[in-house]
Amino acid sequence: MKKRFISLVTLMLMLSLALVGCGSGSSDEGSGGDGGKSGGSTLIYAKGGDAVKLDPAQVTDGESMIIAEQVLETLVSYDKETTDIVPGLAKKWEVSEDGLTYTFELEEGVKFHDGTDFNAEAVVKNVDRWLTSNDEATFAYFASQFGGFKGQETAVIKEVKADGENKVVFTLNRPQAPFLKNLAMSPFSISSPTAIEEHGDKYGENPVGTGPFKFESWKRNDTITLVKNEEYHKEGNPKVDKLIFKVIEDNSARLNALIKGEVDLIDGLNPSDAEKVKNDENLQLFERPSMNVGYLGFNVEKEPFNNPKVRQALSHAVNKEALIKNFYEGTAEAAKNPIPPSINGYNDEVTDYEFDLEKAKKLLAEAGYKDGFSVDLWAMPVPRPYMPNGQKVAEALQADFEKIGVKANIVTMEWATYLEKVQAGESSLFMLGWTGDNGDADNFLYALLDKDSIGSNNYSRYASEEVHKLLLEAQAETDEAKRAELYKQAQEIIHADAPWVPLAHSTPLLAGNKNIEGFFPHPTGSQPMGDVSIK
Repeated sequence: MKKRFISLVTLMLMLSLALVGCGSGSSDEGSGGDGGKSGGSTLIYAKGGDAVKLDPAQVTDGESMIIAEQVLETLVSYDKETTDIVPGLAKKWEVSEDGLTYTFELEEGVKFHDGTDFNAEAVVKNVDRWLTSNDEATFAYFASQFGGFKGQETAVIKEVKADGENKVVFTLNRPQAPFLKNLAMSPFSISSPTAIEEHGDKYGENPVGTGPFKFESWKRNDTITLVKNEEYHKEGNPKVDKLIFKVIEDNSARLNALIKGEVDLIDGLNPSDAEKVKNDENLQLFERPSMNVGYLGFNVEKEPFNNPKVRQALSHAVNKEALIKNFYEGTAEAAKNPIPPSINGYNDEVTDYEFDLEKAKKLLAEAGYKDGFSVDLWAMPVPRPYMPNGQKVAEALQADFEKIGVKANIVTMEWATYLEKVQAGESSLFMLGWTGDNGDADNFLYALLDKDSIGSNNYSRYASEEVHKLLLEAQAETDEAKRAELYKQAQEIIHADAPWVPLAHSTPLLAGNKNIEGFFPHPTGSQPMGDVSIK
């Protein structure tokens, strides 16, 4: 009996010690944002979904990018609070008068996490990997942002060469106004050529860069763990020793984990929970500057959505104001264009499709669908900044469509599969969205709705020659006022063709422990964590 009692006491003591270690700010982790000088600090960031791949060149989803940008870096970067371009791995650069040559002078003495030297040759190998692949499926985003692969008529980049150890020269086939902003995007981070060769197809599970954190482990649909890069080239960073990204799919469960101290930072906060965070003295609320769009997309290659009148009909059947009131709690505005008002070139003269069920029925009848039709409506399985609750929004759309005779069967699936199948054109009607990567209209209109982007991010598979011509002209135009006019013209055509129903431009909410310092939610949705600390 005595031995049993002692065993029970021992077990209780062990459980107590385990519980003490559960909180991210626990004493055994030494959380104090001092870079590990008092024993090591850990920051746990909870998200709604898992990454798809950790090779940023092969993905476009935000869940993957937020990991990649801790591990890898780009030649040029964004300012901490804006989309202004600042030095990255390149400390300075020059642009020729004709806009066709960019010469970058690189930082010296930088090493990849595997000990490989970062130099001009490493940059060339990375760019050639994207440029010469001709792999539309794997490097589709490169093709969409830079017009195509080497040798293709639409390609922006002609070649890239090393000029000595620390200088790289890009030669373009045609000027591209947002060229630097494109290079600053996470998909175009520089990876260790040694690691790419060593891991081959598995590199997406073993990223190696020059960033403030090194990849340590990935437990699918659970955690991705990064550790401090002790040799990081920016003095004083990173400020925590371990950075863990934790998957908690449900928004409310994620907030509860924060309240209980199990995690330090969360995204995808329900707008309805903002007041709860504000009133909790142990927490702080963060607002990401709005630069996004959530939308309902039509696959214009599939019946009945190959008929513009059907697309226009459903556009009239969406009650955007009700969606914003019920699911965004005042943290969004109704969208009428594919780009948000904060982007230069936004066309405020466009008149939105008003919510009018009778007009919707009339258009359906004119299109030959007087009695409506049935369709699968694909709903997003994870909360995203532009779509706090995909299932609830889908249910609201389903109810409105029922009123015009359109029976929508809601379908959902795991996030990576969802993206893969929508990209492949398998869905007729789907919900998605986009957070601008670089603050330029090109990153919305060309990336999402140009014919060159079919197979990448143009999930609607919309192809307008007139829009294509305007967007290419805008890319080559360096006068921002003239560019803006070209984008306004493109938006008028897109609005009439209605490949989407733009739903909302949101102000995404995040929440964190009150002791977090140095965290600023960037408008691009990117989230460098190197200078974030816990007091």
